[in-house]
Amino acid sequence: MSNNNDATAVREVAIIGAGFGGIGLAICLQQQGVQDFVIYEQAADVGGVWRDNIYPGAACDVPSHLYSFSFEPNPDWGRSYGPQEEIHRYLQHCATKYQLNKHIKFSTAVRALDFCENTGLWKITLANGQHAKARAVVLAIGALNIPQYPEIEGIEKFGGKIMHTAEWDPDYALEGKRVAVIGTGASAIQVVPAIQPEVASLALFQRTPPWVMPKFDRPQSAARQSRLRRWPVLQKMIRSLQYLLAESVVPAFMWDSFLTRFGESMGRRYLQKVVADPQLRKQLTPNYAMGCKRVLLSDNYYPALTQKNVSLLSAGVSHLDESAIYSSDGYRLEVDAIVLATGFKVPVSGAPMPVRGLAGRELNDDWATGSQAYKGMAVSGYPNLLYIMGPNTGPGNTSVIFYIESQIHYILQYLRVLRANPNEYMDVKSEVQKNFNDDVQRRFKGTTWTSGCNSWYLTADGKNTTLWPSFSWQYRLRTRHFASVEYEFIEVGSASACESESGDELAALG
Repeated sequence: MSNNNDATAVREVAIIGAGFGGIGLAICLQQQGVQDFVIYEQAADVGGVWRDNIYPGAACDVPSHLYSFSFEPNPDWGRSYGPQEEIHRYLQHCATKYQLNKHIKFSTAVRALDFCENTGLWKITLANGQHAKARAVVLAIGALNIPQYPEIEGIEKFGGKIMHTAEWDPDYALEGKRVAVIGTGASAIQVVPAIQPEVASLALFQRTPPWVMPKFDRPQSAARQSRLRRWPVLQKMIRSLQYLLAESVVPAFMWDSFLTRFGESMGRRYLQKVVADPQLRKQLTPNYAMGCKRVLLSDNYYPALTQKNVSLLSAGVSHLDESAIYSSDGYRLEVDAIVLATGFKVPVSGAPMPVRGLAGRELNDDWATGSQAYKGMAVSGYPNLLYIMGPNTGPGNTSVIFYIESQIHYILQYLRVLRANPNEYMDVKSEVQKNFNDDVQRRFKGTTWTSGCNSWYLTADGKNTTLWPSFSWQYRLRTRHFASVEYEFIEVGSASACESESGDELAALG
């Protein structure tokens, strides 16, 4: 393979995305002595979802010490749960400390990926029209990258401001405005209390009330940070305790049992403690099993809904006109701005670009009714292609970083085997992938995740393609060892067989 300055290089690894997954893999590649990789990042900075989601109140709902790389602990977290700006700075720190900027091609969007069976290489088409090549491609684009826009009649007529939380306009001032917020998911419970004090009025359109538990978020003192810097073992102990506490709630989600009822009782008691109005409390009480939808953590969501300038509408949205939003029961509300806290397209998302594998098959077509992969990483028919945080690897209870590090460990083994077989490419066997996914779906039966509510975890036909259906430590055990027998090794043919498509096939990478 060639160095970074070789314009005709065939990279050993191309990583797409410079969020937690891409940065973590790049660091670990370097620690193994691998320097022949490139990261394509469509934005001008690292950070992924933590760079892009800048809406007021954006923060993590996983404790800070658990929501960071195990190999790069941060004793200086300012709060128990990291806010967006702090997590973004942490990722910038990681990129700087490990000198990743020399590997990252910023402002470089990937428009298509095409696998050549004759060469065993991926052709990478960039937004500027150039092409690059790599032996292996790792999609580290994350699951939360495609905003979900609701289909609302008349949305194009509305003359005010419409913002999705994932595409927030920081230059638009909400102060004194009449604002409607659509959605009651993870972003809504953060943005509502953040903007409530400054807006003239806030109408929250709720389709289904979430289960909400107290977050117990607190600032971290300078003395505590100093202790963690002085004795790193303390931070490891805190991280381990946080992990164990997160795993302890899994049985309540895996089986609709007395543990589920206990959690629901705690949630109702919290609601009753904070919301005195019985009518509002009734509107905010879920009618489905805790865990069927994502359980949300907040110390200020319920208090914000009790304020005089806030109203909760449970009938849903009917349509919009030039200046107003209409509820399904006919109520007309004039507003200046609408905030769409409607989440992301997750269960059936393949990639934000065409990915063409063996015999011209296309990933988004294969995943049109629901995505699947082997261990959430390898997809049959797409050799030398790996996902970070692919199908059925989402955590329902703990830190996504734990899953990312498990996948990085597996991917490093995969790439070592690929390097040891320079004249072959690797494709996971279709029966291996099928057996794995059949087992995943079997494990969902009887869990609260599939107990009947309409969740973003599910596809239209009720299949959960988002979460891992068990303890996270079980996923780590499954990804600990790479087995070559689960893959087909196919010998490559002529190195020039795929060169006729365009004249700039070997255009510069850097």
